[in-house]
Amino acid sequence: FGVRKLQKRMAEGTKNTGRGNSGRGKQKPVVVPDMGRLQPQARELEEAVLGALMLEKDAYSIISEILKPECFYEKSHEMIYAAIVDLAASQRPVDMLTVTEQLRKRGELDQVGGPFYISQLTSKVASSAHIEYHARIIAQKYLARELISFTAMIQGKAFDETIDVEDLMQEAEGKLFEISQRNVKKDVTQINPVIKDAMDMLQKAANQKEGLSGTRTGFDALDKITSGWQNSDLIIIAARPAMGKTAFVLSMAKNMAVNHNVPVALFSLEMSNVQLVNRLIVNVCEIPGEKIKSGRLESYEWEQLDFKIKELYDAPIYVDDTPSLSVFELRTKARRLVREHGVRCIIIDYLQLMNASGMSFGSREQEVSTISRSLKGLAKELNIPIIALSQLNRGVESRQGAEGKRPQLADLRESGAIEQDADMVCFIHRPEYYKITEDERGNSLVGLAEIIIAKHRNGATGDVRLRFKGDYAKFMNIDEDVAVREFSSNMNSDDSLPPIPPAGADFLNQGSSNEVPF
Repeated sequence: FGVRKLQKRMAEGTKNTGRGNSGRGKQKPVVVPDMGRLQPQARELEEAVLGALMLEKDAYSIISEILKPECFYEKSHEMIYAAIVDLAASQRPVDMLTVTEQLRKRGELDQVGGPFYISQLTSKVASSAHIEYHARIIAQKYLARELISFTAMIQGKAFDETIDVEDLMQEAEGKLFEISQRNVKKDVTQINPVIKDAMDMLQKAANQKEGLSGTRTGFDALDKITSGWQNSDLIIIAARPAMGKTAFVLSMAKNMAVNHNVPVALFSLEMSNVQLVNRLIVNVCEIPGEKIKSGRLESYEWEQLDFKIKELYDAPIYVDDTPSLSVFELRTKARRLVREHGVRCIIIDYLQLMNASGMSFGSREQEVSTISRSLKGLAKELNIPIIALSQLNRGVESRQGAEGKRPQLADLRESGAIEQDADMVCFIHRPEYYKITEDERGNSLVGLAEIIIAKHRNGATGDVRLRFKGDYAKFMNIDEDVAVREFSSNMNSDDSLPPIPPAGADFLNQGSSNEVPF
């Protein structure tokens, strides 16, 4: 009652103070500090749950995944439930006598109120009929207390001017993510609806000409092995630097978005939006990157640019170049992209540049493990494929011979958890980079790239060969080598422009005085 009187006096005093105002406009409402709140709790339900646990032997199995000892507000109830957990873990019966004995062994019997209090708990309920419902209420009260403590901590730090606000936001997001992960549980599902979903996917694949059940990449040989990128899969695409990781995913994103109208989101931690789009222009328009950067284009190349760049306009490609992106920021942005733009594939370039700020780790490997695990969880939550690029360690460089230069799963950098969490691990290997120009049969390897599917949780592994055009940072199907159409200028119709040479032509031996166009 003293608290209420104090609040009433403060309200009246503030109201009286406002009477002397000139009366212009309405007086602002007075915010009275609430000084009489108690933390969320449910003492009677805690007593009912503990009593029911000691009455029926199967009661603990019903609520074991819902409640932890710290969920109980009363310290004595936390101790009693911890004793019950010990008994259940050792497969001993749980009743009034065994719980009393267990508390005595733990030296906590007197702290909880002795045998008399234990007997009182069992007399307050008749059965465990509603124990699950009661347990969920207790768990919700605990979660509310966790959030109160969390917000109080963040509020205190927000008033501290020595703490950077950006760092505080990262910490707040990390802590909130921890709380949500600790308390979110997914119920089991009876198999019938799952069978229906599987049959729907099978029917969808059967109705398609190519028999693909997932999102097609535009690379026919790769799609044949994978049936397209599958929903909820985490795909890791790894390679050493300069192998063409970004070029590969840009070629793939172009195929998805432009050729098949599949919305794609690309998170680039390495390059800016403009740099990334420039790479995409080079890829689509097939104009060397040096000319795009310098602007020194021939007249036919300007026309080529004007014509081909139209493919990119209105393409459902969404680019984000946030540096040092945290996994929590990614989760928020990805949800929005899926909800607002219907994005069906997310690409991250690249995994090792991400962080999990706001959480504490003993090593960088633990942090990368958390990131890869979170990406897999996000892929399942959004039910879309997530493709993350990854670096390889220097083990490839130290090995000798043509076979030695082929990447292996052990070469994944910084964490073995990447290999464990991924549904598929693909390596990009270009023998030409290591001056290997022929295979063992004498076939040319110049301009060829191998996509090595080293791990495929739900399918076959194997190698896929693609054509790589280094000048245009472009990956293509092995049989796709179409020359760009010849352009002529209407303004200079009298002057004949040199035709665009076919892809793969030897410019140096054409006997032309024109400069090499790359």
